[in-house]
Amino acid sequence: MGMALAHGGHLTHGHQTEAKKISSSSVYFESKPYYVDEATGLIDMDKVEAAVNEFRPKLLICGASGYTRDFDYARFRAIADGVGAYLMADIAHISGLVATRQMADPFPHCHIVTSTTHKSLRGPRSGLIFCRKELLEQINFAVFPMMQGGPHNHQIAALAVQLKQVNTPQFVEYSKQVIANSRAMAAALKEAGEKL
Repeated sequence: MGMALAHGGHLTHGHQTEAKKISSSSVYFESKPYYVDEATGLIDMDKVEAAVNEFRPKLLICGASGYTRDFDYARFRAIADGVGAYLMADIAHISGLVATRQMADPFPHCHIVTSTTHKSLRGPRSGLIFCRKELLEQINFAVFPMMQGGPHNHQIAALAVQLKQVNTPQFVEYSKQVIANSRAMAAALKEAGEKL
């Protein structure tokens, strides 16, 4: 279960229409979206909990491409635990902001955390998967040899350099400015009558 694409979610989180399954995660797995409240633009966690209790997914995904707020990872975990589901956070778009503590930290709450490395981390195009130890063998096998060939060592080296840069005061300041710019743009859009 993941946030609906039209509500800010991501294509890979089980996207489908009424007539067609679109993403591979909806083709190979039974998936169902959850939604934001149309009036507030916020995830209605009570509705998410009700939908999860009805659908009983094995994996609950919190993460998005276009959600304008932070996530309540503790509440998502409680909801996932209520049905025995794994909780996964996809922080691809916000990982630089999470790393610099400008947004909530999913790691204490999630079984799996995934991210790209080229968005707010500003590194090479690549990806990261973090998981609890009990899932490590399954995830490692799923990556290699099941889904991927050899590693791209040039990207690994470039990512190491970028992750070192993320751990600097300058990158923290950059992340703070990203948040400030986002708030300014949101205020301007609201003032113009747009709904976020």
